[in-house]
Amino acid sequence: MPPHPHRPPELAWQVFRGSEAIRRGLLSRHHLRGSSWIRLRQDVYADARLDRDHALACRAALLRMPPGAAIAGPSAAYLHGVEHAADFTDDVHVLLPATVRADSQPGVRVHHAPMSSTRSGLLVPVGSAAPARTSPPVGTRSPAGTRSPVGASPSAGARSTGAAPPSADHRPGTPGRTRSPNPADSRSRPGPPGPADPQDAAAASNPFAESSPGAVMILAGPPPRTEPAACAWETAVWADPVEAVGIVDGLLRTGSVNRSALASEAARNACRPGGRRAAWVFGLTDGLAQSPPESHLRVRLVLAGLPRPVAQYPVRVPTGLILHPDLAWPEFRVAVEYDGQWHSDADRMHLDRRRLNQLVAAGWLVLHVTGRRLRKEFPVLVREIRAALVARGWRP
Repeated sequence: MPPHPHRPPELAWQVFRGSEAIRRGLLSRHHLRGSSWIRLRQDVYADARLDRDHALACRAALLRMPPGAAIAGPSAAYLHGVEHAADFTDDVHVLLPATVRADSQPGVRVHHAPMSSTRSGLLVPVGSAAPARTSPPVGTRSPAGTRSPVGASPSAGARSTGAAPPSADHRPGTPGRTRSPNPADSRSRPGPPGPADPQDAAAASNPFAESSPGAVMILAGPPPRTEPAACAWETAVWADPVEAVGIVDGLLRTGSVNRSALASEAARNACRPGGRRAAWVFGLTDGLAQSPPESHLRVRLVLAGLPRPVAQYPVRVPTGLILHPDLAWPEFRVAVEYDGQWHSDADRMHLDRRRLNQLVAAGWLVLHVTGRRLRKEFPVLVREIRAALVARGWRP
């Protein structure tokens, strides 16, 4: 039979190094094999009550990295609130200062900052809002949003020049799960109260906190990460362009960045390797798409040679209502609506059909795209949309 659950207060709701927990007498190897803990990486364990999300993967990855490491690129975008940017099984992108060497590991992509940075303060500053993806179990109150500690030099947050990884399919977030307490807020979890004196408070602000002298055991607080504009640039350089546009659209949609910040970031890094690619990806974003597949559809249609559609274009219909098709070519009165799984609901379908009739009555030609067709029949979709545009007067 497996050992009974055993959770010392110091390790409750935490990600930690197993060898250090054993060395300090908090756990035994027998305990680590119990149901209280999950093994995330070599010598890295976590409270089994924590969500299996990308934030947990980030915390585990940093415990195996040298000091000064920061979460970057798509992983940082996830921590900034873009849930589809990565999931639990995706690689974690980590940025290291130029002078710190570490190799990539299974599940971790290591990038190095340039020797000289054109900008300081690339990490999210203390006091910057970026909610940690944790919350208390059922029956407890969610803690207030916490702030991200930095505790790293400016060079730690400089951006990398890594190559773009292979493209990844869209991975929507999983709603409806119970979140575990915020590790940065000692009031939200069982155990002893947080530090009271200034020296202990300063130690608590360090993301690599030590409960006693010796090796780092626990990564306390939200993982340090590059700021939204920086992680947008990194994502544009490292990720597949279609996925990158979807992620940057998400950052725009959540208000983490705006188009002015993206333009400034592109100009600031224009001479760096990847600068032209990032500027091109930024030019394909608009932040108006209501879901990642809508972003992916828009970009893939443009890359297939069709004129760029307008997202959420306002159309006044005969009833006086103003509708906003997902994608539109106003000059030709052709629109495309993306139908995700939730559109199969009977009530939703009723509204969709009424909406379709109103757009048709206003003189629009409307085509519908499902997730399955986007994934498996994209060349056919391009031919259908191209034919509709030609029939309405477009000349390729």
